[in-house]
Amino acid sequence: MTLPSASSAMQQSAALASAGAARVAQLKSVTRKTGEASFFFYEAHFKNAAVKVLPGEYFVDNDDLLVMTTLGSCIAACLWDRHAQIGGMNHFMLPEGHGDSGRYGSYAMELLINEMMKRGASKNRMEAKIFGGGAVISGMNTINVGERNTNFVIDFLKLERIPIVSKDVMDVYPRKVCFLPKSGKAMVKRLAPTNTDALVQQDKAAAQRAQPVASSGGSIDLF
Repeated sequence: MTLPSASSAMQQSAALASAGAARVAQLKSVTRKTGEASFFFYEAHFKNAAVKVLPGEYFVDNDDLLVMTTLGSCIAACLWDRHAQIGGMNHFMLPEGHGDSGRYGSYAMELLINEMMKRGASKNRMEAKIFGGGAVISGMNTINVGERNTNFVIDFLKLERIPIVSKDVMDVYPRKVCFLPKSGKAMVKRLAPTNTDALVQQDKAAAQRAQPVASSGGSIDLF
């Protein structure tokens, strides 16, 4: 078998980057709804267009672009309709709160489900993968934001009869999550609990809004 030369490999990589840049430009040109993620970029490691879902946002599609987020105590729920090949991700900070905001779990979950149904998904075919809920801030365990978020999303999905096919939740790790909405494939990377200043600030903000009141496997790949 003849291996590709270094120059041909570089040409192929450049072609992929060019195609990815064109895809990103096309994604950026589309008018987005309130709360819909809109931070698009080319992800060099996966050689694919990507969108970053920030706290309070969601994203639904039927293409295998990368839907990515980074989590501390927050939760990202990834829903997928296997038949329609439509999937989506949200990112919420607290179970409940005042007003209609994707930062709160109850609204974020309804927003994601409704948007998927508008795109042709069926609620009775949806399955879920859930991530996050980590206790990443030392000394703040009494508030239990991550645990409360995790319990909320598990209870919500049980009530809605949407099965959780895999999860990576709680513990002490921040996480980077990547989801492919067409295939339903999810990847998670547990991050070292250092150099996570942005996540710590995000979680402190969530904790300040909080009212006092185990991880298992599945078809999740590490990357």
